Amino acid sequence: MKVFNHVGNWNLKELTTENVNGKRYYSVDSTKLPSITTVTGTFPEKVKGLKAWRKRVGNKEANKIQRKAAAKGTAVHNMIEKYLNNDLSLKFADPLAIESFRKVQPVLDNYIDDIFAQEVALWSSHLKVAGRVDCVGHFDGKPSIIDFKTSRKPKKREWIQDYFMQACGYAIMWEERTLVPIDSLVIIISPTEGNPQVFIDHRDNWTKPLLGQIEYFYQRVLERDNE
Repeated sequence: MKVFNHVGNWNLKELTTENVNGKRYYSVDSTKLPSITTVTGTFPEKVKGLKAWRKRVGNKEANKIQRKAAAKGTAVHNMIEKYLNNDLSLKFADPLAIESFRKVQPVLDNYIDDIFAQEVALWSSHLKVAGRVDCVGHFDGKPSIIDFKTSRKPKKREWIQDYFMQACGYAIMWEERTLVPIDSLVIIISPTEGNPQVFIDHRDNWTKPLLGQIEYFYQRVLERDNE
């Protein structure tokens, strides 16, 4: 069994969350900041794709698939978190979730080394967003934001723009909170069909798209909510 080394003491405070109009917000002092996942989830291309998919399979089937996917995704995330914390108690997990975890386990073993933080709340006064990052640590020797995803089928890079924007947001939030810059963004996907996928990019490639999406969220999405 590989033992992961946890390093650093960042003194990051916990944040409470609440849902408003179906959107998650984090309470930071007296301010409510939208979740980065909520913000990137309104990315127009993603919304358009989801609408087309729902129309194709029907709302009832789409809701069923999304519920199952959400439950599986949560289970896999929990297993990865425990594994990176050097805890192997997976015996009560769902068999399909265990299968997805086993697919990415070699990636975790071979590429992740020192871990700075897991599942910690972050926020940015500059971006006016908050969120909970999956993992911050060394991936293939580089300090990285590491995000874990599950999927029914393998993804193409052009389909995961919202994932990279989300990871970019975490990188900016991390630097603002800790003064430690991180440039590498790593998205690890465990699809039900096929092998695990690892997508890597540089934070600077996604800063401008992220800022545009945040502006879109505040000026278009929230404006519609207030109408």
